Amino acid sequence: MRVNEHLRGGQSGADGEQVSVLFIADPGTPAALAERVAEYLPQRLRSRDRPERRWTTCVRRKPYLSDEQAAFADVIDAVDPSSEREDIVVYLTDLPRREDTLPVVGEVSAGHKFALISVAGVGGVNIERRVRTVTELAIARVLGEPELMPPGSARRFRSVQVEDGIRYFAPSGLRRLRLLSGMVRANRPWRLVTGLSKVLVGAFATGAVALATDTIWLFADMMGPWRMTVATILSIVAMVLWLILDHELWERPKSPAERDRSVLYNTATVVTLVIGVVVLYVALFCLLLFTARLALPSELLSRVLGRGVDFTDYLTLTWLLASIATIGGALGSGLEDDAAVKEAAYGVRQRQRIEETRTQSNEAG
Repeated sequence: MRVNEHLRGGQSGADGEQVSVLFIADPGTPAALAERVAEYLPQRLRSRDRPERRWTTCVRRKPYLSDEQAAFADVIDAVDPSSEREDIVVYLTDLPRREDTLPVVGEVSAGHKFALISVAGVGGVNIERRVRTVTELAIARVLGEPELMPPGSARRFRSVQVEDGIRYFAPSGLRRLRLLSGMVRANRPWRLVTGLSKVLVGAFATGAVALATDTIWLFADMMGPWRMTVATILSIVAMVLWLILDHELWERPKSPAERDRSVLYNTATVVTLVIGVVVLYVALFCLLLFTARLALPSELLSRVLGRGVDFTDYLTLTWLLASIATIGGALGSGLEDDAAVKEAAYGVRQRQRIEETRTQSNEAG
């Protein structure tokens, strides 16, 4: 049965018409968002729709889109929404979609009852609310019922008619920054922190050993805030560079046409790694501060420094220890599982998605 036939016919009687929506989502952030939006959508649309209409939703986790530059028509052919039993198919992807340099948040084909939504395009703040808004906007466009559109959404998301449907762009103002923040959010920097557990343990061990050296105490007392700040920046940069080089996270464009995409991917990877390493640094600082207060008597520290000490001196000492330990922990990052680190790289995930898509195609063939 074709999708549009089911939609026109609906279900009559006591239950009224029923409209079903299938969410297909890439693994990771898009899948988690699809679950939450699918749970919320029926109540949201029913509150503004005909009371006799019933909405049902379901979610499938499967990556169809292997290339962000794929034409919308090719995405429709790959997903093949007409083969699904549901009336409307909404596909959420974490790959950024662009027209030239303009970030695209969604593409809708009313004829195929299909919508493609780029989670990265909506930005990194209020992401669930924005995805819900674009989803409702797309469904309203598919059904041809403007009353289902969230108030003001049509003005906020500028649209243009394209060959295969309608394309919606991110709101004006800081579009590239919004796209970058959405990509970083999709990279899930917090997973990088949990994945670098061995680095944290190795760095803590390095800092604990350095804590027992009175020369470090003297260095911390003499360096001053500017030198300490430089040491902190250098330690974070060293960790990020080591992660990129050791795990081969840097994208190298194979042609001039790929240069802009590589710059965007590499920027998102670097920002993700910096966020993850900074959080790691803060966690390491707290652990070392607790250890220093517990294991290093103030009388001993005062005797070495030749003056009275207070809590500020412990903070300064821990600051230097965390920087030294982070550099030592960078060497330990080579011991980490590649999968934990490569989740932070857009290009790596795309290559993995391409391989997975090819494998599925071969198995289907």
